[in-house]
Amino acid sequence: MGSAPAGEATRLIHHPYRAPDGFDAVPVAVHKASTVFFPNVAAMRERQWQDKSGYTYGLHGTPTTFTLEERLATLEGGRHCVLTPSGLAAIALVDLAFLRAGDEVVIPDNAYGPNKALATHELAAWGIRHRIYDPMDPADLAAAITPQTRLVWLEAAGSVTLEFPDVPALVAQVRRANAGRTRPIVTALDDTWGAGVAFNPFELGVDVAMQALTKYPSGGADVLMGSVVTRDEALHHALLTTHMRLGLGVGANDAEAVLRGLPSLPLRYHAQDAATRELATWVRSQPHVARVFHPALPDSPGHAAWRRDARAAGCLFSVVFDPAVPAERVDAFCDALRLFRLGYSWAGPVSLCVPYDIPTMRARPWPYAPRLVRLAVGLEDVEDLRADLAQAWAALG
Repeated sequence: MGSAPAGEATRLIHHPYRAPDGFDAVPVAVHKASTVFFPNVAAMRERQWQDKSGYTYGLHGTPTTFTLEERLATLEGGRHCVLTPSGLAAIALVDLAFLRAGDEVVIPDNAYGPNKALATHELAAWGIRHRIYDPMDPADLAAAITPQTRLVWLEAAGSVTLEFPDVPALVAQVRRANAGRTRPIVTALDDTWGAGVAFNPFELGVDVAMQALTKYPSGGADVLMGSVVTRDEALHHALLTTHMRLGLGVGANDAEAVLRGLPSLPLRYHAQDAATRELATWVRSQPHVARVFHPALPDSPGHAAWRRDARAAGCLFSVVFDPAVPAERVDAFCDALRLFRLGYSWAGPVSLCVPYDIPTMRARPWPYAPRLVRLAVGLEDVEDLRADLAQAWAALG
């Protein structure tokens, strides 16, 4: 037998001690790795990572990321999940897995802006066209579908204007168009707003659900991550293969942060939902308000579909001010807020405010005043948030 290594660095790197098995605790262990060891060449050649039966390289999964994927699949009612570095990366993964040059993707007019920008620029440069449809009109979706359509995006609710579409009716149009096709159209839902809590996307008939884990699953406004969940084995294989070829991966510490946030997700979602409904109802009665968009409000677009298909309504509501209010006054209102901070994203502990110019974001005419303010309700006390809104109202004149 050879002698044991004598060098200090070698002895530290190849130390023989291994911690005993059997440690069990609430947190999921954080496994960080690029290189993964194999016991022999046969194992190196035979081991598979695609079905989570083994480990081959850190980019393809560790016990930490595998655990997060399984929990997210359960949360959304699916069977398979892959993680991406952001919500937009999840959208891009879906596009690249299912679209080829000459194909078309159909996107709702109220979709998350970067989804449309990706189609307008990168997808178009690769020979993939896109069409826009009115998410509140299933017949308009049917008219947008062509023989080249391969992917239809849905979003419930719309990320800024919060219309809640009749998802089953939209899916029915796609299924009707799929009759006789050898390459069916895939339906993909942006479920960031619902987060697997407001409704089960697969019970509504969609094929794929993605969400930005940056929002509710993290809950701390400190992690960027996305996920794509499916029930269909073939669709998952297409996603997983594209995911591998693109080299998409997430950090173990970020995965740990999302795992830490998941147990409190339902509590946070419902608490923010209750606070949002209270504030949205109060804002409706304030001067200078033309419209408040929130799916749980009876006059909000898509309320009937929300009442039928959903069981919660999230932390967002949007306010359209009277057309007589000048744009600079709307900005002054946003600047006057103190607890509602100016910033993108939502579902974290801090309430947020963003003004939008809706006509610049839409392909179809917008029937209301152009300036809209989206408010995201955090975890502060409701009365403090109401007081903040009240004091900022003076800026409207």
